[in-house]
Amino acid sequence: MTTTRADASRDDTEAFRFLAWAWNVTVAKAYAEGRTPEGRLSPCAWAGFLTAIWINEDHISEVDLSVPLIAVPIPNAGPFIIDGWHRIARTLREHVIELPVIILTEQEEYACRIYGGDKAPTARFR
Repeated sequence: MTTTRADASRDDTEAFRFLAWAWNVTVAKAYAEGRTPEGRLSPCAWAGFLTAIWINEDHISEVDLSVPLIAVPIPNAGPFIIDGWHRIARTLREHVIELPVIILTEQEEYACRIYGGDKAPTARFR
């Protein structure tokens, strides 16, 4: 995973990439804005993914654990976190048991998705 700019013309766009998928996190945050978290999740259940996701060690201690994670429904798979991996890393270090989570709808996930599944990468990502 890398957190990178999804659109070179906009330097305020945050993206999350994992394997053959990518999402515009800036758009996802706009969808999540003002929502009440649907539930809470156990960071321990997601710990294994951290070996495949780049984490900025200097940023871990700065994250706000009260900010909900954002997850999206992956077609034929279930929910996947696209925003909040530094919070997960911090909770594991500090032995926090749960984090709040907002799960976007299928339509919102598709609108946020840059590529993956039935969305092919643009020339920029090929």
